[in-house]
Amino acid sequence: MSHHNRDIIVLTKKLTMNPEELEHEIEFLNDLLYHAESMYNLCNVTEIIDINRYRVIRKPHLVMQTFRAKEFKPFVFISNRN
Repeated sequence: MSHHNRDIIVLTKKLTMNPEELEHEIEFLNDLLYHAESMYNLCNVTEIIDINRYRVIRKPHLVMQTFRAKEFKPFVFISNRN
């Protein structure tokens, strides 16, 4: 798995943590975030509101097509359903 360059603050109940435990926690968090931040999950919780055609698009494969478009059309909005 590739290492992501992200800032993570790890809060624990322990006063001190040895470096191996901390590295293990960070690897676990990176693995968890890798799966949570996938394109499939993003498309499942997002909808496209197209004012031009008076439609709300919720199907993940159509949302993914909108994300991958080279240019966005005017009055087409991306909305998070959470």
